[in-house]
Order: sequence, then structure tokens, then C-alpha cells
Amino acid sequence: MARGKLKKKTIEGAPLIHGAEDLPSVIVDDYNNELKDKDGFIGDKASKSAFQGKLDEARKAIRKGGDDPLGEKPTRELSKKDIDALMQGDDKEAAAVIMGAIDEFAGELATVLTKYLKQDAWKNTGRVAIGGGFKHSVVGEMAIARAGVLVKSAGHAIDLVPIQHHPDDAGLIGAAHLMPAWMLKGNQAILAVDIGGTNMRAGVIELKLDDHPDLSRAKVWKSTLWRHADDAPARSAAIERLVEMLETLIAKAVKSKLALAPVIGIACPGIINADGAIDRGGQNLPGGNWESEHFNLPQALAKAIPEISGQPTFVVMHNDAVIQGLSQIPFMQDVEGWGVLTIGTGLGNAHFTNKGEAGDAGKAEKGKDGKKAA
Repeated sequence: MARGKLKKKTIEGAPLIHGAEDLPSVIVDDYNNELKDKDGFIGDKASKSAFQGKLDEARKAIRKGGDDPLGEKPTRELSKKDIDALMQGDDKEAAAVIMGAIDEFAGELATVLTKYLKQDAWKNTGRVAIGGGFKHSVVGEMAIARAGVLVKSAGHAIDLVPIQHHPDDAGLIGAAHLMPAWMLKGNQAILAVDIGGTNMRAGVIELKLDDHPDLSRAKVWKSTLWRHADDAPARSAAIERLVEMLETLIAKAVKSKLALAPVIGIACPGIINADGAIDRGGQNLPGGNWESEHFNLPQALAKAIPEISGQPTFVVMHNDAVIQGLSQIPFMQDVEGWGVLTIGTGLGNAHFTNKGEAGDAGKAEKGKDGKKAA
């Protein structure tokens, strides 16, 4: 994993380290793993577009001998709801075509995961959570379940589970795990941002720390979405729009008397350097040139919104798959090491080792050979 130089800044004693390995509850063992085979990045074989490719191939094949049971609509125009409805509908031939694509895609997903599991950073994996937009569908859940069966059949005693939250919410909620609990004490909520190649989402995360200090009941209180792909803005215009989204959310929180911590957590694609610069992987972000040495997103937001609740704004950023994974921390406390795969335009990936009692509990369940004790 490529990492930036650990150049630290502090705000009132809090280390400002973006893309950090050492987080309050977990160690980030690996993320944005760019494992390749002869065909290129292995993650490309288990992306949303890869599933669409499998389904398209099946449809082309069946047209050689008759009508396409999925109709005339191109595969790329079929929504998740469309495909779910066809699979669960009365036309069993249409369902069979989709099930075939699911099975082929699940095979690719299982193969990709098996290759990750052979990496040193992934060898202590007890469970893998699957997130991303593809997960939020019946077809996606079936593919995850089938891939889990195939992985176990290959001899890997791990569970594949859908990520607990809606993927849109997980990409925001995970930001609350980027900072120690003392930074959030006395506050009810934080601001979070999830930037992708198609959409930009900002939200207010209600923490509910008084009753659930592990953030297991954290939820998105309000959020707003901008599909920037439709507007193709310049980078500067995209930042201005994001600032407007955040300022609107701040005003709503103030009106509702929701105590906001002076924090903005950001989820962003790519390798994130310690100073907040994007090393690589930001090529699909709006307007381009997000990887320029002259541009720093956390600094730009802190300058545009210098104060929240009368306190200096603290901005921290990490990779988007890492932040989706962090939302899963409260539900991974019975294993030592675990991973996350996010199925979207590409395949995001990250691996974590629990710290403290969670990590110790996982180790205690293992025998001397490294396998789980009976």
C-alpha cells in the first residue's frame, strides 16, 4: 500500500493524519490494493460493470435461438430494480438468464477475494463485508451469498456478509470512526462527505454516543446528493458546490439545535497521503486534476468553512472503501481481522485488524496453528 509521508499537523492536540493506518479502533492493514493478473487489475472482474457484461453476454447468446426474455432494453439501461423485478417475476426464463449471470459473477468475485486472501495483509481474515451500490439489491445479495459458498468450498473458513448499513449511509457513517471518542464528546453529530466518480454526497451523522459509545447506532440524520456527472463541473466549481451543501446542512443542524462537532470527515477514492493530498486514484473525480501537488481538498474545505459551532474546523480524509468499512466496526467485534469489498464502478477494498479487546478476543479464539479453536 502506498502511503504519504507522515507529516503531522495538530489542532488543539489532535493529530491531523489523513489516510492513517493507526485509527482509534482498528489498524488499516491494506487498502486500494492494486493487485493485477495478466488481464489487468483483478478488481475489474468483480465490478458492477463486470456483472452487466456477464448479463449482456447471456442475452446475446440467447438471441441466437429466440427472443430475449429480458426484452429490448439495453443491459446498461436496466436499473437494479428492473433486474430484481425480472428475477423475481413470473417469467422463469428471464429469471434463469439473470441467475446464470449471478453465478458467473459470483465465481469471479470468489476468485478475486481468494487472491486477496493470499496477500500477507489479508491472512488473518475472519469475515469480509461487501458494500457498494451493487450490494443494495436482491441480485447483489444473491451474488454475495453464492460467492461466500464458493470461497468456503475453496477451503477458506470465512463469512461473506452484506455491509450493515445502506451503502450510501455507510460511506458517511464510517467517518465517525476516523477520530478518537474524546474529540466527539459533548457533541451530537458530525459532518461527513463521500465523493465518487458520479455522485457527491454530504450528510450529518447523528452519533448517539451517550447510549452507544461504540457508534453502533450512529445514523444519517440529514443528507444531500449531487450527481455531478450530469453537470461535468470544473474542480473549483465542484468544491464550491460541496461547500454550499455543507453550509446548508450546518444551518439545518443549528435550526434543530443539534450540537455539531467542529469536524468534517471525507471519503474519497484513491491513495490518500498523510497531508491530505491524493497520491493517485482520483482520476474520475469531477473536473480532473485532484492529484495536483498544488491542490489539497481538506485544506480547501477548512479554508472555506473555518469554523463550526464556534470552533476551528477539523477536516480528516481517508479512502472511500476504508470509510465504508469503518462503519462496520461495531459489527466485527468477534473477529480479529476482517476485510471489506465495495462493488461499484470498480472494486474497492480494505483490510482491518481490531485493536484492544476486540483484537485480543480474536487472537484468543485461535489455536497455535493460527486456526480458529473449536
